[in-house]
Amino acid sequence: MRDAARLLAYFAATILFGALAAPPLFWSAQWLAGHGILPALAQFDFEAFFHRAIMLGALLFIWPLLRWLRIRNARDLGLQPNQRWFRDTAMGFLISTGPLLCCALVLLGLGVYAVRASISWGALGSVAASAAVVPFIEEALFRGLFLGVLLRGNRPLTATLLSAGIFSIVHFLKGPDQATSVVSWDAGFISLAHSLDQFAEPMLLLAGFTTLFLLGWILAEARLRTRSLWLPIGLHAGWIFASGALNKIAQREMLALPWLGKSLYVGIVPLGVGLLSWAIMKGWLKHVDARER
Repeated sequence: MRDAARLLAYFAATILFGALAAPPLFWSAQWLAGHGILPALAQFDFEAFFHRAIMLGALLFIWPLLRWLRIRNARDLGLQPNQRWFRDTAMGFLISTGPLLCCALVLLGLGVYAVRASISWGALGSVAASAAVVPFIEEALFRGLFLGVLLRGNRPLTATLLSAGIFSIVHFLKGPDQATSVVSWDAGFISLAHSLDQFAEPMLLLAGFTTLFLLGWILAEARLRTRSLWLPIGLHAGWIFASGALNKIAQREMLALPWLGKSLYVGIVPLGVGLLSWAIMKGWLKHVDARER
């Protein structure tokens, strides 16, 4: 309970920092873009900076949290060195991208998506950069730190359930895209309030939560089975890259509820794709365990 209370305090501090830091980050980016420095920053709305500000706060408060929890090294979190890190990362990437890209081809064939008339290769580069950076940060936090701390006082099943729930909830903290039209000093808190707008469509909210919860569970199991973060990092990177690339290359032509909602995280199809990746991961890990025994 003491560890859980400290994690809760860490979350509160991170969200408060994100709400306060997001406006200056947004204004700084707009100033740079306006002066011809990194002009690509101009395409991001405030909610994107709010999300990044929360991640920045999470990184800044890691060291005090580690000291508070008396965690000295990775072994205190149940992590071990992985000499096959490249293999695990690459396989994780393939396991997550394969089913999602196959699904994307089917959606294009059915007319749910259509290829854009013009494709921004710079935008694809931004997706690739996010896929290369974000998984390291989020996996270090969710599967490294949070799951490791929860494992100290809970059974693996309970710790997995709690960490998957936290992972899913955190992704609903920012408001919808373009929700904040005027950016003032309190825009971060306004964005947090807008995140509650999602409760107006409870079934879609539940569907999105379920898919993200499943992904969090898969990532937690990957971490527990390998006792390292490399397989989860590969899985996470693949999901970010495949879903982001589809959104940049193609555009949605129709809703297909309950099969597919407004995003690739909502609907029966995304849930099925996640379950397929989970089954492939389990089969591959079973094969690896049998070969290395």
